[in-house]
Amino acid sequence: MRTTNWLDDEEQRAWRGFLDVHAQLNAVINRQLQSTTGLSLSDYAILVELTSELADDGSLRMFELGERLQWEKSRVSKQVSRMEARGLVERRHCADDRRGAFVDLTPEGRAAIEAAAPAHVELVRDLFFEGATREQVLALGDFTERVLGRISSR
Repeated sequence: MRTTNWLDDEEQRAWRGFLDVHAQLNAVINRQLQSTTGLSLSDYAILVELTSELADDGSLRMFELGERLQWEKSRVSKQVSRMEARGLVERRHCADDRRGAFVDLTPEGRAAIEAAAPAHVELVRDLFFEGATREQVLALGDFTERVLGRISSR
């Protein structure tokens, strides 16, 4: 029988701290986005993907969007529908795949992220990076890359 290798006190502190930081950052950022721009954090996440260099002219397949955000298909579809109703994105059927669809950024969606991004970046910088040394930032980047590498190898 295999025994459990429990987290020690420092590992437990680090793990719980990470979970708390993640939850609280998401909550604060979501509230700030909604109060200043009317966008939710989910809206913002989709708009970021559609404006990334990996998106072809502000367009991604629905499944690609889901993969990038690590969201279930139904969550992507519901969020895109909400955003489509507000004119931020448009859904376009894929000529090559009758079941597939593209999500296209609209001019309204581009204007929304361009307006939201500066305050969002300021908040992230203030809450997450303020007071951190360059070495701490580099160490965090190395650490997260290592964890992501372990996840992707599974």
